[in-house]
Amino acid sequence: MSTSSPTPTERDQGSAHPARWWHRLDDGRLQCDLCPRDCRLGDGQRGACFVRMRAGETMVLTTYGRSSGFCVDPIEKKPLNHFFPGTPVLSFGTAGCNLACKFCQNWDISKSRDMDRLMASASPARIAEAAAANDCGSVAYTYNDPVIFAEYAIDTALACRARGIKNVAVTAGYIHPEARRDFFAVMDAANVDLKAFTEAFYWKLTGAHLQPVLDTLAWLRRDSDVWVEITTLLIPGANDSEAEIAALARWVLAEMGAETPLHFTAFHPDFKLTDRAGTPTATLTRARAIAREAGLCHVYTGNVHDTEGGTTHCCACGALLIRRDWYRILDYRLDEHGNCPDCGTRLAGRFAAHRGNFGPRRIPLHSL
Repeated sequence: MSTSSPTPTERDQGSAHPARWWHRLDDGRLQCDLCPRDCRLGDGQRGACFVRMRAGETMVLTTYGRSSGFCVDPIEKKPLNHFFPGTPVLSFGTAGCNLACKFCQNWDISKSRDMDRLMASASPARIAEAAAANDCGSVAYTYNDPVIFAEYAIDTALACRARGIKNVAVTAGYIHPEARRDFFAVMDAANVDLKAFTEAFYWKLTGAHLQPVLDTLAWLRRDSDVWVEITTLLIPGANDSEAEIAALARWVLAEMGAETPLHFTAFHPDFKLTDRAGTPTATLTRARAIAREAGLCHVYTGNVHDTEGGTTHCCACGALLIRRDWYRILDYRLDEHGNCPDCGTRLAGRFAAHRGNFGPRRIPLHSL
């Protein structure tokens, strides 16, 4: 069975919240149906994500209403280059993760089992209010994967939509079809981490599988209105071969379309993968060239200063449309409809009449 989601309320912060997407097994255990891990739990046991738990005869989410912190970021940091460029986004996450990435760049949050690290004033309504008060046109569910706090993210997204605020998921896309449908129904944009393009990498370095992520990406393109961009963190000697990059790019072209933005970002040694150096900028530049040669139009480099690798060009005439240096927009030539001023071709993405000018700032919010 699948439990129904209660109406959002101003409940006590940090209290256990009824979970959705689970069923009872014949042996009495409860199986979580949120993601392909299919955790089977006895009373008091937690799933691999640590935040979904069996409590008696039901499943609960233990991080509902609690956050590891709030920050106003540039939307380009998510990274999203074709979703209201230059605008601020209120970003937050919780704790835990349903992947076990040895190279996690946010491991202190995603691997945390210390619930006391979470802040205590973060109801869905309050988050929506804070976004509006800080002139944020969108809220990003990020830092750790929002899939594991889907009930909280969905309620918050609904509160944001009631105020005209858009919702952004930064996710690894490791989620079952029913939960995927419910979760992305309230999202306006997503950046999906396609961590590599081999099953061996996924299993050895993330403890997960590649195909469910590909399924999520293809579903988003085929069956949703969510604006999608893809990020691949290139790790020297692990997923940065020319053959793998070319295969990944060909898949994106065939399944997602030539105008789907693809970001190649730089790895730095962290968590359990400290036996190799960070990614050279030359590797990102080479990956960008390979993906463009495969037929992708919008390929970007990230986590480095690379103006050419951050610049958006018109797919039709090649004109420079948006020039960037990391999170800073240096030039913006789109008209009020998001069209190329030289040939009139519309740039794929979501754009407003006037672009934002938030820049590369990062503004922590110490309280809501």
